[in-house]
Amino acid sequence: MKAIVCEQYGPPDGLQFKEVATPAPVDDEVLIKICAASVNPLDSYSMRGPLFFLPIIGRRLKPEHQVIGCDIAGRVEAVGKDVKRLQEGDEVFGGKSWGGFAEYACVSEDKLAIKPANVSFEDAAAVTVAAITALQALRDKGSIQSGHKVLIEGASGGVGTFAIQIAKSFGADVTAVCSTRNVDTARSLGADRVIDYTREDFTQSGQRYDLILGANIHRSVFVYRRALNRDGIFVVVGGGLARLLQVMLLARLLSGIGSKKVCFFIANINAKDLTLLANLLEARKIVPVIDRRYRLSDAAEALRYREEGHAQGKVILTVEQ
Repeated sequence: MKAIVCEQYGPPDGLQFKEVATPAPVDDEVLIKICAASVNPLDSYSMRGPLFFLPIIGRRLKPEHQVIGCDIAGRVEAVGKDVKRLQEGDEVFGGKSWGGFAEYACVSEDKLAIKPANVSFEDAAAVTVAAITALQALRDKGSIQSGHKVLIEGASGGVGTFAIQIAKSFGADVTAVCSTRNVDTARSLGADRVIDYTREDFTQSGQRYDLILGANIHRSVFVYRRALNRDGIFVVVGGGLARLLQVMLLARLLSGIGSKKVCFFIANINAKDLTLLANLLEARKIVPVIDRRYRLSDAAEALRYREEGHAQGKVILTVEQ
């Protein structure tokens, strides 16, 4: 099969589109013929390596898994002997930590869900990491409730576009923060208010929120904390490295002071939440925002575009059948 291979950590230019062995599913896995995949920040980390901030040293390391890619959608081609829920021919979507930018991939059954018939493979591929991160951030970490005032910073990216829609499905009052060119998109997704950060600083408005979801944070954790109501929660899922490190170092300390909470987490891909998202997709309560589509062979170009930081929603890779 053809796949996008990373033989040495570094920028997208080092990726190769080449022939590799087709994987075989182990007992609890299914083999999927991939129809579409989507690009995520996790793919950049897989490509650049754990020492991406020290590239001179990091590039000397060799990737343990050379085929990158997290989110996938396609058809089940074969199943392992312990697989109970899925069978050959099922159309599915889900994800794993690596192996998705290829014509075939093996995925554990518990990280897949059935794709709704009225949803395209491209839309399904856009969901896994971004939507499940938004869901778990709002529901599990943010304890979102109907009527809560929720602010989403980074509302135009993959996580942010899903977060607007999922927060509205919970009955929240949603304020989206994005750039000028994304204001209309955020509003069309259901945001009650949209703040153009090039013209207005939400931290200076005096408005307080029950929940702030930082999908792309650029400020000090103390600034966000001040914008919370009493008992408010600040959940961080993405942003600049320095800001993320600050949150990880200070979250527990700040959460122990007063009633406001600060947390950072990494999503857990599981079949139960994927099925919930499948139901929302089927009912059109969430609709993926797709910015650009690339062929699998052009994955390096897709990664470069995503890393520029201006993608509106998701970037998709299509696999020729």
